[in-house]
Amino acid sequence: MRQNISVEDALESILSQARPIAESESVPLSAAFQRVLAQDLPSRVFHPDADDSAVDGYAVRGEETITASVATPVRLEVVGEAPAGRPFAGEVQRGQAVAIYTGAPIPKGANAVVRVEDTVRDGSGVWLLKPASPADIRHRGDDLRQGEVYLHRGTWLNAARVALAAAMGYPSLPVVRRPRVGILSTGDEVVEPGQPLPYGGVYNSNSYALAGQVQEAGGEAVVLGKVPDSLEALGRSLAGVGLLDVLLTSGGVSMGKYDLVRQMLEKDGRIHFWKVKIQPGGPVLFAEYRGLPVLGLPGNPVSSMVVFHLFGRALLFKLLGRSDAPYAGIQATAATAFGANPSKRAYRRGILRWTPEGFTVETTGNQSSGVLRSMVEGNALVMLEPGESARVGDRVTVIPLGFTV
Repeated sequence: MRQNISVEDALESILSQARPIAESESVPLSAAFQRVLAQDLPSRVFHPDADDSAVDGYAVRGEETITASVATPVRLEVVGEAPAGRPFAGEVQRGQAVAIYTGAPIPKGANAVVRVEDTVRDGSGVWLLKPASPADIRHRGDDLRQGEVYLHRGTWLNAARVALAAAMGYPSLPVVRRPRVGILSTGDEVVEPGQPLPYGGVYNSNSYALAGQVQEAGGEAVVLGKVPDSLEALGRSLAGVGLLDVLLTSGGVSMGKYDLVRQMLEKDGRIHFWKVKIQPGGPVLFAEYRGLPVLGLPGNPVSSMVVFHLFGRALLFKLLGRSDAPYAGIQATAATAFGANPSKRAYRRGILRWTPEGFTVETTGNQSSGVLRSMVEGNALVMLEPGESARVGDRVTVIPLGFTV
């Protein structure tokens, strides 16, 4: 068992053990949002499927409009119209124009469009006050070409990508099965919200925070409740968890007499590492229990959430085969000071903002791992290497947590 390892070594250990999920399923477009694409998607159509108008105006023969100006307008006879979805069936002859609307195919014979604001309608004709432009024609396949792949396997399907799949002609999409992630809290002191809180007790916030983080990362959260501080009870709970891809435990991984998750895994499982040189969340554990990957998180709520963001999120991305990174750092200017940890990489909660001068970040205040409120007030983690502090005005590396202003 490796102990007191770096963040990078911990990530390498976790990802080397993770095997991407092979199973996929087909879901309708309405259910594809925030799923992961299981196959490359070539477009089934051209878009647009014909040269069409990018503006409302008149489709004309461009060469007949070269001299058009406010001083010398050119008059053409309007012989029809072409709304989107109802193309003009005829052909534009010399001296003619067709009223056309955005998205409508360019009629045969026309090769340019003059915008409606550069015209004056006159009964059956129209005066052109400016030359028509071929630049206002969108050509066939400008957006999509039939057979070309625009969405690739491993793509996280946001709203724009689902819309693109729809535009390519897909009513349903092949997506990777969501990993089933069990969430188990431990500790005699943990009480479910709504129950009377005994002296020294704490409400179970970790299960619900982790469930949200799992779902946001693309997994299916299976909340298993909590078990008391008993090796027998813990063993019974794990024996009955059913089919899971990952197990997250909250609490029970430190060095105390009642940190039973670590003790049980030392006895009946295989621990890949225990303790990472980070603050908060140092006593994190990664193990295998009867073939099931187990990520043991600290019991303090902030530590639990930070560790999941750094390690659990990366694990789920690997299982899903996601092509995007689980998180990324950006540079920001410290608006307040941030203190160092002498021997561990520190992740300080901060409030990230965009200003006209660039990103700034300020502390949420109390950095205790028990202050869950800081994860609500903050939207970023300021990453400081061992012994590194930050003064006002220093440039720091920041990991956004669902950045909003």
